[in-house]
Amino acid sequence: MKKTSYRSYDELPLMLSVPEVAAVLGISRAGAYELVRAEGFPALKIGSRIVVPKEKFLGWIDAQMARD
Repeated sequence: MKKTSYRSYDELPLMLSVPEVAAVLGISRAGAYELVRAEGFPALKIGSRIVVPKEKFLGWIDAQMARD
């Protein structure tokens, strides 16, 4: 069974699935799919899977915080 709640960024896997992105951000799964398809979001499509590299994801979060 996959872990769906995390206490720190260190616990995140190297590659996050879309449901994991949703869990980390506290958004719906549909919202996470919309986000990973957005321009500028660091998602990779590998075959039919969409994954997000942990370091790029954390960098994206930092960039969003800097914009505010």
